[in-house]
Amino acid sequence: MRALSYLLSGFIGLVLVLSTDFDGKAKVWAQTVSLDWRVFEVPEHGTRVDYPARIFGPTGEPEKGIGQRFESADGSAVLSVYSSENEAADTPVSYLRKNLRRSGLDYERVTRSFFAISMERAGRIFYSRCNFSRSAKGSIHCFDLVYPQEEKRAWDPVVTRISLSLRPLER
Repeated sequence: MRALSYLLSGFIGLVLVLSTDFDGKAKVWAQTVSLDWRVFEVPEHGTRVDYPARIFGPTGEPEKGIGQRFESADGSAVLSVYSSENEAADTPVSYLRKNLRRSGLDYERVTRSFFAISMERAGRIFYSRCNFSRSAKGSIHCFDLVYPQEEKRAWDPVVTRISLSLRPLER
């Protein structure tokens, strides 16, 4: 079922990318036919996420936690995948309360096991999702994505695929 979901997500994303033109960037994506989805893992914490290798290349360490920072070739988009121990035994609600002023958010979804937030500022979209391991002091598994607001429609299926693929691998 999950494989079918990824397949449909990729197909829908390709259709949207093929039908969208934002300064030629979406045309470049469409010409590649495939976004070359790959898996990135943080073995120390069991974090696993799919990312489009045709868009992003590794550029170093993320600002937070253990993981990887990726950037698009033109530098207009940045993806950071990271994880850390949940030493404070935070829940998604308590983590957000401690680390974020929530008044500026355009989108917020918080459950017992994850949060997803987004805001649009200065022509950029900032999206973040963190999944929390089942054990109280397990790990927090996150990604942050920043991309041009004018390309939102082309990015929507990419954001969805990355978000749905983020998994804590229980040890």
